[in-house]
Amino acid sequence: MGHYEKPLPAIDNDTRYFWEQCKKEKLVIQQCETCSNYIFYPRSICPHCMSEQVIWVESTGRGVIYSYTVARRPGGPGFQDDVPYVIALIELNEGVRMMSTIIDCNISDLACDIPVEVVFDEVTDDVTLPKFKLIP
Repeated sequence: MGHYEKPLPAIDNDTRYFWEQCKKEKLVIQQCETCSNYIFYPRSICPHCMSEQVIWVESTGRGVIYSYTVARRPGGPGFQDDVPYVIALIELNEGVRMMSTIIDCNISDLACDIPVEVVFDEVTDDVTLPKFKLIP
């Protein structure tokens, strides 16, 4: 694996399990056992009811494009070879939204509400990033 020049996520106690599961190509989110709401980004307390009864569940890995933008200038030196690239807010089937990139697509084919599914990109020995592609 080559040298990765883009920023890497800060992995802490709240996010460690998420990143471990991405390494196994599983997309997980949290769910509150008290109010049943799904939660993303990872945290130790439910933002809906303030319960500490938060568990991890596997997501379907499918959703729709909620919003997106096309970066035509690199967000830093590591992104130079990627322009233009798509940064999107994905609304997962469970109702939570997560920011990621959409890969392997024609930019002219993009629109809000188009179905997508997760794919995984192993960028270092320790980090695998969830990215999304259009569902044909």
